[in-house]
Amino acid sequence: MIPSETLVKQAKDRQFVQDPNKAPTEDIHDIIFQLEKEGEWEVQRVPEPYMEVKTKYGRIKKIPIEKTWHHKSCGQCGHIPGYSTSIFWLNRKFGYDYIDPSDQTSCTAWNYYASATSNAAAQAAVAMRNFAAAAETGYYPLIHCGTSFGHYKETRMQLIHSAELRRQVRDILARLGKKFVIPEEIVHYSEWVHAMRDKIKENQVRDMSMIRATVHPACHYHKLITEDVIYDPEIYGAQRTAIITGTLQAIGVDVADYSTWYDCCGFGFRHILVSRDFSRSFATQRKIEVMKKEANPDVVVTHDTGCVTTLDQSQFAAKAHGHEVGVPVLSDSQMAALALGAHPYKVLQMHWHNTDNTGLLAKMGIDPDKAWAEFEKALEKLKDGSQQYLTWEDTDG
Repeated sequence: MIPSETLVKQAKDRQFVQDPNKAPTEDIHDIIFQLEKEGEWEVQRVPEPYMEVKTKYGRIKKIPIEKTWHHKSCGQCGHIPGYSTSIFWLNRKFGYDYIDPSDQTSCTAWNYYASATSNAAAQAAVAMRNFAAAAETGYYPLIHCGTSFGHYKETRMQLIHSAELRRQVRDILARLGKKFVIPEEIVHYSEWVHAMRDKIKENQVRDMSMIRATVHPACHYHKLITEDVIYDPEIYGAQRTAIITGTLQAIGVDVADYSTWYDCCGFGFRHILVSRDFSRSFATQRKIEVMKKEANPDVVVTHDTGCVTTLDQSQFAAKAHGHEVGVPVLSDSQMAALALGAHPYKVLQMHWHNTDNTGLLAKMGIDPDKAWAEFEKALEKLKDGSQQYLTWEDTDG
């Protein structure tokens, strides 16, 4: 039998190395532009100004700075609304032009990954309808949900390689009165946060140096079409995605390692639907308890709707059974907003999270009781009609 400490070391040293010059797939940029030349679709270019980053095999990916069309997440809006508002708050903090669209639909990836009740043409048509809606505004799509991000990249691959699927989708879009438009890059919001990390650091007002964090990289971000994901040689030797870790390091957070970093959060889509107890057990025993034992973090930081939800909201069940849990879970956008002075309840809406996070706030120099009283005072103004909504001045913490 292999000793457990050896297994842990093997897990920590696990490498996913491939020659940077031998990516597993062709460069999709060349193909989508060639298909545009052949009249198959239109390609929406990334607007200037943009940041250039490197993906796993050295290709350049463009990240738009502003003029972004925010493809929201159904799970964020329904379960953890402070996740999305933190993204919007960061854009407003920097004075960037963006759109929060009212005509976006769900990506319907629940059907795609979990229930298998849809079909390729329907899934691709939903994706392309959303992209067409973005292109009509002149703003560029920025995907909030890691699942939508992964799903859209897989859909793009299907469209690239199937002329019949393109024909089916073109027919559907024509009936909707929409153009067949595909973005030059499919960009996740956390890639935007990562690209903005130096600007975030420049405007930082809260000291984060006393905070220790563990990172959970979302499976649907870095395991689906992995060659389209941001890596950095200075972060784990480019053997793990640079997203989240690079942002946290920029704002002074101590990022701690743990052995099960590669594992799913437990959400797994089908798992959470048909075996919720398995999801909760995996999230707490395979992830949170391991983090506590090996790194003892103040916070877990991730970048996908399902990951934040599962890692945060599963802990109550494990706590009831006496397990060693109790670690707050936030997104990278929430951590960045806190660093820039955002209010923990008015902006981050941290009261929607299940695991107690007041200790984390106190460690950042925030009085949670005072902040909650400020939040309740703001709510009274909304209730009595003296304010229709929170003003920008209300959002600083």
